[in-house]
Amino acid sequence: MDVLSGILLLCLAVGLYVVCSLYFLHNPWILHKRKQLKFFCRNISHRAGSGEKIENTMEAFTHAVSVGTEMLEMDCHITSDGHVVISHDDNLMRQTGYDQTVSSLRFQDLPLYKERLEVTFNVGHYSTGKDRKFVLLEDVFKKFPSIPIILEIKVNNDLLIKKVSDLVKQYSRESITVWASEESGIMAKCKEQNPSMPYMFTVKRGILLLLLFYTGLLPFVPLGESLLVFYLPRIFNRTYIPEEAILQKSFVVYLIQKLTMRKSLFEHLTKRGIQVQLIVCNEESDMEAAFAVGATGVMSDYPTLLTNYIRKHPPPPPPTISDFKKEQNKVSADIKQTFY
Repeated sequence: MDVLSGILLLCLAVGLYVVCSLYFLHNPWILHKRKQLKFFCRNISHRAGSGEKIENTMEAFTHAVSVGTEMLEMDCHITSDGHVVISHDDNLMRQTGYDQTVSSLRFQDLPLYKERLEVTFNVGHYSTGKDRKFVLLEDVFKKFPSIPIILEIKVNNDLLIKKVSDLVKQYSRESITVWASEESGIMAKCKEQNPSMPYMFTVKRGILLLLLFYTGLLPFVPLGESLLVFYLPRIFNRTYIPEEAILQKSFVVYLIQKLTMRKSLFEHLTKRGIQVQLIVCNEESDMEAAFAVGATGVMSDYPTLLTNYIRKHPPPPPPTISDFKKEQNKVSADIKQTFY
């Protein structure tokens, strides 16, 4: 009898936990204050729209903004003479044909980009442009003072992080410039250097996010991040060929797709004010799939294509505070009706 009672109590506790977890998953504002970001971006240009102009050049940035992009994504490195430069790679072989690093050269000695540069996330396609010069981060801040930017720090360099933070402060961009890094160690330094800037999930924090989601603990855990940026898995081995051999296996990609593309997860994050951006969508079918699964924004190498897609298929307007207050009042009324 005691064993049976214990089993019944355990089942009751598990059932109560599951019900509470599901309830708070759909109604997170009861436990958490919603984040209030200064931007809500549907249309994000990857490497300044590297499919239409040479990546990360001023021509590319200008073009992307002119055709309607709402946010720019870029990576930065530091030169030997201390200039913060926009460049995806530190080694310049892929971009310029010269086997040198940004960090070993002075800014004035950086070579030009290649005349034709393959689009990393659209294999076999190339971009061209009149402008082939590397750009200073400060010049981008000057040119586009109100455009939100995702700024990825790829190398663990204290001077780079400090200089980026100083530039963000100098141009009063703390609320519209996002710290980005895949590595938790780098992100920790970024947050310490400038804690007022929003920041995205690192790889480790992204894995933890999934674990919390699948164990039902996510609704009860506070999250400091403001953006989740993740690959749309269906692009693997189609428009993008991963370097990692394991990601070239169709079963692995299928598993990643099933585990990560969870609409209920993305809706939960959105209700908490965390924006979800799926990358890198360079075909209309991928843009459609990203928005359908709950992404708040899509990152593309083709800003014109993305702008035209959004115009033809406008997503619902971003949720407002009043929307959440109405839903919260409805939930409160349901609770009172249930218990009273």
